[in-house]
Amino acid sequence: MIRGLEHLCCEERLRELGLFSLQRRRLREDLTAAFWYLNGPYKKAGERLFTRTQSNRTRRNGFNLKEGRFRLGIRKIFFTVTVVKCWNRLPREVVAAPSLEVFKARLYGALSNLV
Repeated sequence: MIRGLEHLCCEERLRELGLFSLQRRRLREDLTAAFWYLNGPYKKAGERLFTRTQSNRTRRNGFNLKEGRFRLGIRKIFFTVTVVKCWNRLPREVVAAPSLEVFKARLYGALSNLV
């Protein structure tokens, strides 16, 4: 425990220290893995995992992924389903990053604003 923060709840302690919760750290790593699958050395495998949809709408990031439809409720927690929902909500400058380091830096700022 850090001295002076004992009276705060967990969320307030994390906010005070500038850290993300475990859920957001998992999401950050999942989105980083999705970036590798879509733009990095695992691009061939990513073509089988994700389906891109190009849209010209101004409210979206332009690099949206298509959500699959499933009959079973357990599939809602699969990697591809959870990543697609968050990926489509990211801003265009995050998704269109030229490298992994730039993506991580921009993702950090986007996740602090993402609910």
